[in-house]
Amino acid sequence: MRFTHDFQFALKTGASALAVLIASAGGVYAQSSDTSAQGDPATQVDEVVVTGFRASLQSAVNAKRRESGVVDVIKAEDIADFPDLNLAESLQRVPGVAITRANGEGRQISVRGLGSEYTRVRVNGMEAIATTGGTVNAGGTNRTRGFDFNMFASELFNSLTVRKSASADVEEGSLGATVDLQTARPFDYREPTLVMGIQGSYNDLARDVKPRFTLLASNTWADGRFGALFSAAYEKRHILEEGANITRWSAGGANGGFNPASTIDGFTIDQINNTSATTGLFHPRLPSYVQYDHNTERLGLTGSLQFRPDDRSTITFDILYSDVKSTRDEAQLQAIGLSRSGAGKPQTIIRSGVVDGRNIVAAVMDAVDVRTQSAHDELQTEFQQYTLTANRNWTDRFRTGFVGGYSKSDFNNPVSTIITFDRANTNGFSYDFRSKTPAIDFGFDLTDPANWSMINGTSEVRIRPNSVENTFKTAKVFGEYDLSDNLTIKAGVDYRKFTFASRGLYRTRETIVDTLTPAQLAEVSRVFSGFGRGLGLPDGVSTQWLAPDINKFIDAYDIYSNTGIYALTGVENSSARGQYINVDEADTGAFVQADFRFTAFGLPWRGDAGVRYVNTEQWSQGYETTAAGSALVDVNRTYDMWLPSANLAVELTDTLIARVSVARTIARPSISSLTPGGDVGIQGSNFSYSTGNPYIDPTRSDNLDLSLEWYPDADSLFAVGVFVKDINTFVQSLTQNIPFSELGLPNSLLDGSLATPDTLFRTTQPINTEGGLLKGFEINVQKRLDFLPGWMENFGVQANYTFVDSDITYIQNLDPLTTINETLVGLSKNAANFTLYYETDKFSVRGSAAYRQGYLTGVPAADGNSVAGVNETLNFDAQASYNINDRLKLSVEGINLTDEFNHQYVDASNRLNVYSHTGRQFFVGLRYTF
Repeated sequence: MRFTHDFQFALKTGASALAVLIASAGGVYAQSSDTSAQGDPATQVDEVVVTGFRASLQSAVNAKRRESGVVDVIKAEDIADFPDLNLAESLQRVPGVAITRANGEGRQISVRGLGSEYTRVRVNGMEAIATTGGTVNAGGTNRTRGFDFNMFASELFNSLTVRKSASADVEEGSLGATVDLQTARPFDYREPTLVMGIQGSYNDLARDVKPRFTLLASNTWADGRFGALFSAAYEKRHILEEGANITRWSAGGANGGFNPASTIDGFTIDQINNTSATTGLFHPRLPSYVQYDHNTERLGLTGSLQFRPDDRSTITFDILYSDVKSTRDEAQLQAIGLSRSGAGKPQTIIRSGVVDGRNIVAAVMDAVDVRTQSAHDELQTEFQQYTLTANRNWTDRFRTGFVGGYSKSDFNNPVSTIITFDRANTNGFSYDFRSKTPAIDFGFDLTDPANWSMINGTSEVRIRPNSVENTFKTAKVFGEYDLSDNLTIKAGVDYRKFTFASRGLYRTRETIVDTLTPAQLAEVSRVFSGFGRGLGLPDGVSTQWLAPDINKFIDAYDIYSNTGIYALTGVENSSARGQYINVDEADTGAFVQADFRFTAFGLPWRGDAGVRYVNTEQWSQGYETTAAGSALVDVNRTYDMWLPSANLAVELTDTLIARVSVARTIARPSISSLTPGGDVGIQGSNFSYSTGNPYIDPTRSDNLDLSLEWYPDADSLFAVGVFVKDINTFVQSLTQNIPFSELGLPNSLLDGSLATPDTLFRTTQPINTEGGLLKGFEINVQKRLDFLPGWMENFGVQANYTFVDSDITYIQNLDPLTTINETLVGLSKNAANFTLYYETDKFSVRGSAAYRQGYLTGVPAADGNSVAGVNETLNFDAQASYNINDRLKLSVEGINLTDEFNHQYVDASNRLNVYSHTGRQFFVGLRYTF
């Protein structure tokens, strides 16, 4: 069997590589085998309450050192005082971890190049998914297995653990890492504790001050047998995001091509209107300016009750609740006609242009359709989790444990509205993309209502409320028996039930609107102004334009009445049918594992070896649309897997540890991709068709990890790690441009839209491919600079660097079959983090830099672009605190100090797709311990 061959090969390779590490240590065989300091084989990380950033790092180093596998830990530096405002931003300090940001803060993580959908998150020992919404540029609403870390305030947690290597006693589901988030518990504290904090935050782009409050109270009674803890965190945030939004580039001949009268020096009209992705000239589809105004209110609560009925038993009940409410207002100005077939692009005349390579980077045009749109979204996510944990030491050798719980993430977007005004056949339009921020001149007075129209059949009123609900139910029972002082057998069974439900409502025809006179349009519009501060706009670019006033429009036309032309429909509507997805997944697992330690070659060894079996029962439901009509389809599927793993660590000296880990891991496909249904999407001039695949297989990987770690003292760590992942049954989203007439769908779905049967639709479907190899290495350094003289001994550094490369086979077309080899989507080849800190008993200051090389977000990309991706980022943060006395602390913090831009691109030629920024964020606060 290939499985057995691969795993045996990994074991042999790992053993050989470990021997090389041992040999390279030079003379270690003669070292003492005394293990009194480092002989503990336990894999549980003790919860330690520490004070000070340096002590936090020291605690994390100790936890990492005791593990058998490859594990990194971050500890709270003080009670209810995590070292970062956002959990994702804390995690990026872990080697191999990179983050993606949304609305000015970290949202999701990738580990060793594997994105959030490959990373499993447990909260208080129980798997969970937290879902939030975002702009299209930030990934939109999360309908994947990825965890949105911006759901929680960091003060609710006191430790993060990143498990990069697998063990049989940890539930399956991750290729990248399993991340454990732990909230505080009353037995963590030896004395009654009450902590309160207050902060004010200021964003220099939004120019607004918002509050932030934190509280933690904990106590124990009955000689420490009963304890209770409560914590709370509340904050408001106001963020502006401004920039250019292009929505990809397309070939000149796409969407019917340009008017035959078009001319560019040196090119014929046939060359201008060439449709080829390899030889045609490309232009921006929707050159646009956009501002998003985000307002967020976040409340987080935790509660914990602990009880020790006797010295051998502990029972813990944890509650976690978070409520995130936000509004998002958008103002966007765009040349929509460049991607509109029919009466749009075929009427547009290029008067002159500049071509760089195959890109029309600048042009002057006539007869361009222009649009101004306003959008308003109200979003809310409620997350709740209840976990019961019980542990019992029946004898000195036999122990049992139980974990059971329930979690629910309920995302609602009850208001999602877009209103557009249009202007057809505008003359004198021009764009210039030869600078980072493009110069777009629309050629008329953008603020005059007489220059705009709202026309039935062209302009739009989109009303699209939607929701996503995720639930988890978990039960796990396990036991441990010490056969000897050096061998422990672990075994257990677990059951997880996951449900996913997605819903949405749409208008039947979004282009059926009230045609307005200039006077009527003026009454429901406003002049949007102040755009572009800090954006680096070229001279002469307009920073204000007329925009629909959504509140006035609602009052005038009662668009939320759900009657008449503004009535909403559910599954009767093709687009809403695509939002209707139900998935149930039940995973029943069992494991057996041996934890061991022994002495060989005069050296102490420790580790674990085991196997996990899991059976998955999957049910999915969605609406399938064919030429014969639409029908609700149910699909049931069952599959099982065996997942072996082993971790081995050897103490080459009292301060030098080598590790090797081998495992087979899996990551189940994105939840929304399991639907048997399809979704026809018509949004302005964007035409798409997406279908699911309920028979998609999980992505599987055979993994090898090697590391060498040196711990010269309690404050220091020098480590290097090498890892290889053989990824197969990879899940790819196949993107193709196919005429609607070839999709096998009824033409009636196009009624009331600008599309025709010949219109190209961007089609996507998840498929399994052969995958490829991922490999890389990590370097981790942590050192207090106590060798420096005098006051400088209080300096310290924390730094890491990760290199990851991969060679993944992607399918470009199925008929005929063509493939391309690229790096893994979401993978940054180079990532690094550096922190310099200075700390005394009274004063602490630290500055951090986080670098992430550019990465791909889509292979292949739409509209003939080879790829889509994000360019490199370098973020700087800083924090300082001063202990006014033993109880009162003053803190100052700055996030994104250089106002790093979000720069997204399409195609290997790096065509600008998104260029936006959110400004700098500053915090000033006081914290008091009673």
